[in-house]
Amino acid sequence: MSEMVGDGLLFGTPVRRIEDLALLTGCGQFVANLDLPEVAHVVYVRSTIAKGRITRLDTSAAAAAPGVLDVVTAQDLDFAPLPSPPSMNPAMVRPLLPRDAVRYVGEPLVAIVAESYAAAVDAAELVDIDYEPLTPVIDPEQALLDEILVDEAAGTNLSFGGRHELPSDFFDGCEVVVEARLLNNRQAPVPLEPRVGVAIWRGDDLTVWASCQRAHPPKELLCQVYGLDPERVRVIVPDVGGSFGAKHAGTPEELLLPLLARRIGRPVRFVETRTENLVSLNHGRAQVQYGKLGGTRDGKLVAFSLVIVRDAGAFPAIGSTTRMTRVLTPGCYDIAKVDYQALAPLTNTAPTGSFRGAGRPEAAAAIERMVELFAAEIGRPAADVRRRNFVAPEAFPHANGMGVSYDTGEYERAMDKALAAADIAALRAEQARRLGSGERRVLGIGMSSYVEIANPLGSGEYGSVEVDDVGRMLVRTGSSPHGQGLHTALAMLASDESGVALADIEVIHGDTALVPWGNGTGGSRSLQTGGSAVVLATRGLVEHAKAHAAELFEANVDDVVFDRAQARFHVAGTPAVACSWADVARQAGGSLRVEHEFGPTKPTFPFGTHVAVVEVDLDTGAVHLERFIAVDDCGVIVNPMLVEGQVHGGIASGVAQALYEEIRYDGDGNPLTTNLADYGCISAAELPSFEISDTVTPTTANPIGAKGVGESGTTGSVPAVQNAVVDALAHLGVRHIDLPLTAERVWRIVVAATPSTEHD
Repeated sequence: MSEMVGDGLLFGTPVRRIEDLALLTGCGQFVANLDLPEVAHVVYVRSTIAKGRITRLDTSAAAAAPGVLDVVTAQDLDFAPLPSPPSMNPAMVRPLLPRDAVRYVGEPLVAIVAESYAAAVDAAELVDIDYEPLTPVIDPEQALLDEILVDEAAGTNLSFGGRHELPSDFFDGCEVVVEARLLNNRQAPVPLEPRVGVAIWRGDDLTVWASCQRAHPPKELLCQVYGLDPERVRVIVPDVGGSFGAKHAGTPEELLLPLLARRIGRPVRFVETRTENLVSLNHGRAQVQYGKLGGTRDGKLVAFSLVIVRDAGAFPAIGSTTRMTRVLTPGCYDIAKVDYQALAPLTNTAPTGSFRGAGRPEAAAAIERMVELFAAEIGRPAADVRRRNFVAPEAFPHANGMGVSYDTGEYERAMDKALAAADIAALRAEQARRLGSGERRVLGIGMSSYVEIANPLGSGEYGSVEVDDVGRMLVRTGSSPHGQGLHTALAMLASDESGVALADIEVIHGDTALVPWGNGTGGSRSLQTGGSAVVLATRGLVEHAKAHAAELFEANVDDVVFDRAQARFHVAGTPAVACSWADVARQAGGSLRVEHEFGPTKPTFPFGTHVAVVEVDLDTGAVHLERFIAVDDCGVIVNPMLVEGQVHGGIASGVAQALYEEIRYDGDGNPLTTNLADYGCISAAELPSFEISDTVTPTTANPIGAKGVGESGTTGSVPAVQNAVVDALAHLGVRHIDLPLTAERVWRIVVAATPSTEHD
């Protein structure tokens, strides 16, 4: 690995985000706010039943409604269906609009294009649809029986995976074996900005604006769907109000926009409502997990088996969530025997896909609950069991029980720091005092130690750096932020390598006409890949500039020195005679530019320990999060402020899943959580001030030494909170409660565990 970064002027300091001024003053550029003359508005008519045959679809009244420009159904389309994602059942394809049958409530059926949004909504109400209702399958475990098929053409509900028998000796040597069925509840991503898209034709050239995580993959998909020459397609991703893995700009609603724009000869815009977002944007999590963990009575873990049933929803959206759970099945622990099995059946519900962590939080939730159950069974503190089984620092790189190589780690150090910050002894004393005095508000302390994988596919990234004749720098990146502060981080890296002031650096992303290629943002990959590309491009720019400086000095290039602190070039031994970036750019004809393609590279493995302190009201079941302590290790830190912001957001997401958020359906497949009154989205009022700290264990996978941090907070927080609530009720004999830990669910557990005389 080449020289590591980190000795510059800004590196490692809490620099304020350079993006925020525009966003806070209303100057951000979002797709819904683009000023586009003659833009028409698109509204989709959606299925109101979970499963059924379409027996009548009459759009005549809608087509004749005031302001309506076009009405499109499956009969108007001539597209091949979208193929199943890689590794998923290839027979399970998805039409852009269904022709004969519907598979879930919220599935788009008809596109209405009108002069105004209001006119499109009014016309949508006039579409007359009759169904022959069919029996849906909602439970993923029931779907595995194939008694009711979601996709009759496929002949099975299984979209991914399969079962195998464990070796008969798998748990040999285990003195204690614990088993559990764990529910990892279905969540909605709820980005602040929902799906938004715009399509414009200029002759044969197509421009699409998308609110998503990357520009180039959607461009490739549009070219495939429409058979277009890539030179004729431009995708622009401006400011994005959140995504969390869900907004990939490849859904039917977005892919149809170019067709609608071409049919009416005008630009079109689609902006979904919050209800549409909750019922039809890919959901996350949705796993039923069967864990079996065995070991010795003195706390050594020997064998772990995990079987997951992941609800794929009505169409297979992405297979990485099950694969990422597999990668991290044993977590931070050195377990000799590990087995993983995954099954992903279709159901008549909204498709599931990536959501903040995409399989990694699910893996941590499984192993961390099983470790707690094992520790309770052998009567030892769970922290001691963790400590005994952590992968030792000197064992890295470490191949875990699934054959996946972890890069670096100091798991025990992170745990010890978190426990010290929490002051566990004092918390246990307060817990005992409350129980001894008979108080009805009991205390629970829970922890989790996690490892996750960042840039899991090991994909590379594009970066370029250019300096003009006034000394300003332009950074281009193939990564694509949606709230993380990536522009700030990349500008800091370029500044540290070049000496150019932050105020003189502009970062460009998300435009296929300005950036030749890129893999965008996802899987906490942007800094370690996009940042590395920028670092190496800037180093290349320095070397390139030295050659032009040598011409100015009429000296040998090997004698030219770059003074990074002063952002000036001079000949060795004569620093008083120097030239600037602007000077060398003018010498080069007006500008200097170097681009770099970093990778493919190896994934990195962030880790940490989280501690949650909760208060549980035994009379109501209400859970209040009192404290949250997080120690996370994302390798070398470029900007502590950005890292802390990512950890804050991740913890909030994890606490939300643990305590409140769950997408629910009734037995007929009707969604019961269709707005933010029914779906318990977390707010700042439910959260304490987080106590954040870190350890730094650099990786060698990139020149920065950085690992990802976007999903760490979520990965560690869910089991920490769950373990805390279970701990609060341990005196009642409670050993497990499924997520989410709502007041009603906790209250029912308390009632069931309390002798009936206490209720008299």
